Amino acid sequence: MQCVSNLIHINNNTDNEQRNNRLNANNITHRLMIEIRNLDFSYKKTPVFHNISLTFEPGNIYGLLGENGVGKTTLLKIISGLQRPQAGFCMVDGMASFDRLPQFLQNLVFLPDAVTLPDNVTPTSYIKELAPFYPKYAYGTFLHLMQEMEVDPERKFKEMSYGQQKKSLIACALSLGTDYVLLDEPTNGLDIPSKSDFRTLLSKRMQEGTTIIISTHQVKDVENLIDPIIILNHDDVMLNASIEAITSKLSFNYDSAADPEALYTEQLPGGYMNVCVNRDGRESQVNIEGLFNAVLHNRALIKELFF
Repeated sequence: MQCVSNLIHINNNTDNEQRNNRLNANNITHRLMIEIRNLDFSYKKTPVFHNISLTFEPGNIYGLLGENGVGKTTLLKIISGLQRPQAGFCMVDGMASFDRLPQFLQNLVFLPDAVTLPDNVTPTSYIKELAPFYPKYAYGTFLHLMQEMEVDPERKFKEMSYGQQKKSLIACALSLGTDYVLLDEPTNGLDIPSKSDFRTLLSKRMQEGTTIIISTHQVKDVENLIDPIIILNHDDVMLNASIEAITSKLSFNYDSAADPEALYTEQLPGGYMNVCVNRDGRESQVNIEGLFNAVLHNRALIKELFF
């Protein structure tokens, strides 16, 4: 697993800038959470984030959404300590993520979308290599998760399909017992039954107080799972709200005709899906794709509604 032990050193900050960032970070209350404050990051001359601030509270499954190239994967790497901000800071349980302290590393796992696996290794031998670095790892949990995902833990990775490899890695990540689980496109390669199993497993972890962050384009795979929802832009958090807050401000309705006052309308077989300002307290179920497009096309209004 390409976990947070793989260090990528980005030396774009001066020592004084880093010292000032740590002093500023020390002024916040140390809570069990992820806090990002006034964060800037760029790849050489290509800006990715400017003045981004976010918090991630325990016991939630966050959906991290955004257009291609806005930096969703980069943000996960920053939280994991694999990339260093040029300004601002990222703190995890009061520790600067890029300091990569042992007590930080043992409590967070990052599963990227693409992972290079050793051909002649089984999931069992693979997880045993990782286990010494994670005090709360449970072998029984690993075996249970592999059974739930219907993958043989003694089968070599090279003999598995891509989907089976992905399920094995998810089982490995969740068995480590970390308080923070970062998943980049976790449902890529999973078949329909496996996606259902994945949602069930993550729901159980949420009940245990784990903070889970899912970056994905496959929003339908996690539509009934992620809450809160964060929609990113390079220089802005366009939305950061719970499902309850979203449905109190917006309504998602299906009708035979497009609503001329809708923030976003999409034609579907048999009618239209309309995303509208919820003026009468109507209850509805969030359509995340509709929400995403409504936010992109109405940024100023969304800001006014939610911030």
